[in-house]
Amino acid sequence: MAVRAAVLPAVDAPLEITGIDLPGPGPGRVRIRLAAAGVCHSDLSLSNGTMRLPVPAVLGHEGAGTVVAVGEGVTHVAPGDGVVLNWAPSCGACPACARGEVWLCANALAGAAEVHARRTDDGTDLYPGLNVAAFAEETVVPASCVLPAPDGVPLTDAALLGCAVLTGYGAVHHAAKVRPGETVAVFGVGGVGLAALQSARIAGASTIVAVDVSPAKEGLARSAGATDYLVASDTTAREIRALTGKEGVDAAVECVGRATTIRTAWESTRRGGRTTVVGIGGKDQQVTFNALEIFHWGRTLSGCVYGNSDPARDLPVLADHIRAGRLDLGALVTERITLDGIPAAFDTMLAGKGGRALVVF
Repeated sequence: MAVRAAVLPAVDAPLEITGIDLPGPGPGRVRIRLAAAGVCHSDLSLSNGTMRLPVPAVLGHEGAGTVVAVGEGVTHVAPGDGVVLNWAPSCGACPACARGEVWLCANALAGAAEVHARRTDDGTDLYPGLNVAAFAEETVVPASCVLPAPDGVPLTDAALLGCAVLTGYGAVHHAAKVRPGETVAVFGVGGVGLAALQSARIAGASTIVAVDVSPAKEGLARSAGATDYLVASDTTAREIRALTGKEGVDAAVECVGRATTIRTAWESTRRGGRTTVVGIGGKDQQVTFNALEIFHWGRTLSGCVYGNSDPARDLPVLADHIRAGRLDLGALVTERITLDGIPAAFDTMLAGKGGRALVVF
């Protein structure tokens, strides 16, 4: 059956909205009709080569939809079920999984090297950009990439749980381990940054400083929980220290992936505080520290993959927050688009505008 999809023909090439031929769901696989898919900065990183995976590929990894059919051996979902896509399923057998660090699974992206579909016009083999190929009307994925959608959450909203919310929530609660009364700074007010701001509010942070290059994002940031908003500048770290009794924040969460922003987040963190890097930067983004400051400040600088989350464990927790009104998924979305609008959404991200663009099928 042919469906429409957003195909990346080569690294740094424009996306093409075209027809693809999907196979039926073989053993251990599930076919899903997408309800919605979020446009994430990771998709942009795949398209420009910052993250390297096989091409040509169908991009999109943050999605939710309805099961159309299941292959032999699939028992945890059935046709008609609402599901959330898990782009990084853990294998359960590698050393990271054995330690309980499923977000670092060595085999999480194994499916990205398997042929996913073929173009209808020329029969070219296509790969799934991050396992699940959510920028398509329908997709076929391994059963391990499918989680039952939480009850009471519309599928169009549930799509955001697949990456932005798990990452932002996990960065605050699992990586930075923000405690009630602590102070937090979030750098970058995109989809993940907005989720991190809401998560800091849920954690009970007393002061939540949002930082972005765009003055236009202040309203978004404050509605997500920011108590203060700063437009990024050379004095940002000094301004954050001024807002926190000259101490600096207990935890800084960097959602941009640029050397200057990481360095500023580090300088904004108090002595003994935690700086967590969520943003995906390129190899050209070199961050430098001198040995004395590492000793003197006693700060922790750590990376954060997928929010250090376990989707199977964390989705029910997030669902409780949503149903209780503590977490507003709709507030992350600043634009609802069709499949044809994805290239323009990439341009919007590059320009540093808006929150999450959501493809609604």
